[in-house]
Amino acid sequence: MPVYQWVGTNRKNEVQKGEMDAANENAVRSNLVRLKITPTKIKKKPKDLFENVTFLQPKVKEADIILFARQFSTMIDAGLPIIQCLEILYTQQNNATFLKMLKEIKESVEGGATLAEALKKFPKHFDDLFVNMIAAGEAGGILDAILRRLASYMEKTAKLKAKVKGAMTYPIVTLIIAILVLAVILIFVIPVFEEMFADFGGELQAATKLVVAMSDMVKSKVLYIIGGLIIFIFAFRKWYSTEKGQDVVDDLVLKFPVFGDLLRKVAVAKFTRTMGTMLASGVAILEALDIVAKTAGNRTVERAIYDVRSGIAEGRTMADPLQESGVFPAMVCQMISVGESTGALDAMLEKIADFYDEEVDQAVENLTSLIEPFMLVFLGVTIGGLVVAMYLPIFKMAGAIS
Repeated sequence: MPVYQWVGTNRKNEVQKGEMDAANENAVRSNLVRLKITPTKIKKKPKDLFENVTFLQPKVKEADIILFARQFSTMIDAGLPIIQCLEILYTQQNNATFLKMLKEIKESVEGGATLAEALKKFPKHFDDLFVNMIAAGEAGGILDAILRRLASYMEKTAKLKAKVKGAMTYPIVTLIIAILVLAVILIFVIPVFEEMFADFGGELQAATKLVVAMSDMVKSKVLYIIGGLIIFIFAFRKWYSTEKGQDVVDDLVLKFPVFGDLLRKVAVAKFTRTMGTMLASGVAILEALDIVAKTAGNRTVERAIYDVRSGIAEGRTMADPLQESGVFPAMVCQMISVGESTGALDAMLEKIADFYDEEVDQAVENLTSLIEPFMLVFLGVTIGGLVVAMYLPIFKMAGAIS
């Protein structure tokens, strides 16, 4: 069936545009009128020569999924049927990749599948958490509330990721620039000084000899250094893909000073936010723990959550296995225990998540304040040391001349 691009105005006289599958232009016009949109322009979409080349297609971002959930929730709340909501979302979508997804989702629902079953076909964009919460919403007749809760959860999770990425961007970029500057100095600048010193003659200082030796080594072995670095990264990734490698690395990073504390707080915030959202949506606690464990992102935290799941399956509370794991702070375990005893575990988990979001903010500030002077010292010692070492003979000659 051909695809048509359209432009029209809604009842508020707002300009809208989108795409629609239809047999002809008249069918597009009829569908738009049914959606209370007055068409002003309809034309057949030209064929995309690269539609089957995956890496050239636009990516579906997390912001697109959040907007999808928000708009879907609003329409469900207004009383529109699911298929009509999907039709409207489809006609208003500009992202070609998301457009194809929405088309398949709409066709699956029209074919008798539930919305959760239709979304499950796209695990890369709709994970187990999303699908299970949608299933719970459909079963409980509260799909609009679930979609709102999902959108809110994803927004807060995205902010948490952005905080951690922001904290790591500055030192990584600074380190890369420092390494590039060092490489340029060692490979291109120092050999010029070396030739100049050879012409002058005389004995060089120990620091200058060391720098010249380093320059000679980097120049002669640069390909070996790059090759060794590539092999090391490949070998590390291969080792980290094994269970033992993940266990060792993930356990080690949680023990790093400052950075490990930040990762632990991020893990607590993510765990409590996800659990609180799922329990409030009606997902069974064992199923929720299974999903949360798979999305933990750290093997040590994942094992702790699975231990909690096993404990609950044996009739224990959630707080005790968490306390025994040693991963979660005592205060978190105590608050969860209070939530279990009062029957308000989901609300308590949300409060813990809000508290730890603020803790992550503070940890990011602390990390940044520690990294900045460290990077300044590192740059001063390395680059400054090289420059001083190369100017020492010049100072010596200037002193001799005077």
